[in-house]
Parts: sequence; C-alpha cells; structure tokens
Amino acid sequence: MSTKHELILRYIESLDVGEKISVRQVARALSVSEGTAYRAIKEAENQKLVNTIERVGTIRIEKKKKENIERLTFAEVVNIVDGVVLGGRGGLHKTLTKFVIGAMQLDDMRRYIDAGSLLIVGNRLKAHEIALIAGAAVLVTGGFDAADEVKKLADELNLPIISSSYDTFTVATMLNRAIYDQLIEKEILLVEDILTPVDETIKFYPKETVGYFNNINSKTVHSGYPVVEKDGKLVGIVTSRDVVGKADHEMIGKVMTPHPITVSGKTSVASAGHSMIWEGIDLMPVVSDSGVLEGIISRQDVLKAFQMTQRQPQQGEKIDDIVINQMKAVSDDPQSIEFTVVPQMTNQFGSLSYGALTTLLTEVGNRAIKMRKRGESLPENMNVYFIKHVQLGSTVTVEPRILHMSRRIVKVDFDLFSEGELIAKAMFMYQLFER
Repeated sequence: MSTKHELILRYIESLDVGEKISVRQVARALSVSEGTAYRAIKEAENQKLVNTIERVGTIRIEKKKKENIERLTFAEVVNIVDGVVLGGRGGLHKTLTKFVIGAMQLDDMRRYIDAGSLLIVGNRLKAHEIALIAGAAVLVTGGFDAADEVKKLADELNLPIISSSYDTFTVATMLNRAIYDQLIEKEILLVEDILTPVDETIKFYPKETVGYFNNINSKTVHSGYPVVEKDGKLVGIVTSRDVVGKADHEMIGKVMTPHPITVSGKTSVASAGHSMIWEGIDLMPVVSDSGVLEGIISRQDVLKAFQMTQRQPQQGEKIDDIVINQMKAVSDDPQSIEFTVVPQMTNQFGSLSYGALTTLLTEVGNRAIKMRKRGESLPENMNVYFIKHVQLGSTVTVEPRILHMSRRIVKVDFDLFSEGELIAKAMFMYQLFER
C-alpha cells in the first residue's frame, strides 16, 4: 500500500506542466495534513518536478533528462538573476535553448532571435515586442519595466518577460556560470543513471521457497537478488551462499540476509563504489526514501560507469581538472610526474595548497597502480607532510613508490622534490576495485 508521501508525489506528477500548486491546495485535494503536503512538495522540488519562485509560487515543471541538464528553464533564470516576472508566467516551465544579448540594431537582432531563446536587453521597448513575436522570452536588465501592451502580449503567448536590477554583462555572466555549473553536474554520474530498474530486476518474495530460488538461479549468471514485500519494500538479499544446504521447502524469508546495505538513486557512483569495496559486496539495492526498491547496481555497473566518465563530451572544467592538467610525465621515469604551481593551486599565502597537492597525489597514485595492475582504485586514507612550503611558479617532481599490493589494498609512498630538494612526503592507501 502506498504511503501518503508517495500518493502526493504521484499527484504532483499528474499535474500539467506550468500548473501552480500550493501546500494548502495539495492538503485539501488529498485530505492530508499541511505538514505532510509541505514535505512532499519539498521532495518533488528535489526531484525537479516543481520549482519555487519568489513572488510567483511553486509551479509544475518538466523534469529534465540527464543529457539535457545544461539547459535552464525560465523559472530557474528568474532565481539566478533575482528577477521579477512582469508577464508570461504560464511559460516559466519552458526551457531556453540559448541567450542573445540585444546590443545591435533591431533588424540585425531579428536574425539571431528564434523560438526558445532568451533576449537580454535594457529598456528597448520595441526589442521586447520583436522578441516575443519571434517566440523568445525577454530579460530586461537595469531594473527597467516593460510596456503594458508587451506584458499583455507575453501573457497571451505564454512567454516570460523578466526584469532584473543587474546590468546586461552581469546577467550574461551569471547565466553562463549556471550553465557551466550544470555541465559539471552532468559529468557526475549518479546511481540513478546506471541502475538496473526494478521492472528489469529478478526479485523474490519472502514466502517463496528455496527450491524456486534454485530453479531461477540456475538460469541466470547473477550471484544475489533482492527480496521484497508485495508493496515493493526491500526486506533482504538472498544469494547462492544463503541457500547452500537448505531444504527446497524452506522459505526465502528464513534464509535471506535481512537489512542489507542500500543506496539511493541520488548517491554518486563513486560513493556507492567505495561502499561496495569497503563492505565487500557485489550487489547493492537502490531504494527510495520510503524503502521501496527502485533497482539494483552491481560492481560491474560501477566499473563501466568509471570508464564512461572518461569519454563524456561537454564537460565543465572543475578545480580538480585545472590541477590535474598541470601534470606532465618525466621522460626517464614513466611513473614520476612534474607539475608547475599555478595560481589556482595556491592558498592565501601564495604557496601550494594542501587540497591541490592531495588531488595531484591521488591521481599520480592511481596512474602508478594502473601501470602495475589494470583496474580502478579509490583512496581510502592519506597522510601528507609538508617539509618546506612550495611557492607559486615552482616546478615539483613527484616520485611514487608502491610499497605493498594485495587483492584489495595498495599502499603507495610519495617523495616530492623541487630544485633537487625534498619538500614533502606522503603515504596513501588505495582500495582496488576489481571485477
């Protein structure tokens, strides 16, 4: 039986895109308390089903697919630029494809504006009308207003016209930064991106028998399966090891492992992989906040995801990327690397920061491990000792040395030199992620 929380989420999903909702409306429609409705609406906001805009309210928006995450809705634009909606509220859920700065003659502007774009312009009243007629939304900078007839046209066409107190350059910079941040978010794979969905997952019920399990298991190559109740809630995991020596008539609920380690769909793949290594498990169920099974991920899924991230297009550059891009291999020692301390790698004193150094060492260690043994690895713990501060512009050589390698653990020692002088030492322990 579904919970009130789940019923509210389904109700919100059934609403038309662009429809306005409120806590009181949901509470009245579904006969629930306003507290329950409020919590469900907040969850819907986390799931990108609705968006709350100051002075406008909460509206149903189209849930964006992962591959289009770098696109913004006009509702998000309002929040980013601290804007006020002057008209066309019915189109706030729509997605913009590009933005155009209106620093040109009106006739030239027409060539750049098309449906789905956003015109960023000051108090050029005729430009506002031209953009709306072409199917574009308008962002008026400098805190200026729009003409009443333009606001009326925006309402008729369901195309937002937004006013922001910022200047044109600042607004364009803010939007560009938001798109860039979403490109970085796109690069971060989540469990929900790689899971095997529940309708494609082989699962068992507690009252099914060991004999039935053996029959199904003999036809697959899997080692474990989730066990769920009739309402879909996860109650355990059953593996081939659990049923060894058990009679065929025994129920799975008696032999399964209860309360298994689980993960949510919003968890990063790296975090889930780290848990799988630490706990020594090959299968992890993915559950909702209410404990309902949404799917499963395997160790093989995580490995494929790690390989996929290395081939993704349109990635935004993170601080880690800037740091790692400084690495260059040393010609006479393939495991050692050199890097130059650039401004992005320094702390407030102008010397190499601890964060930048640990990022570099993590990557150098991973590289050394891959040269010895194919596969992925994750750092488990680290100790870094600065012997001498490394100044901006210095060239540093990192020499890794693998001290110990087992099936799961690798210990790596690092010596760092600048101008022939030892400036830092480190010891890292990595967990190997084998197939």
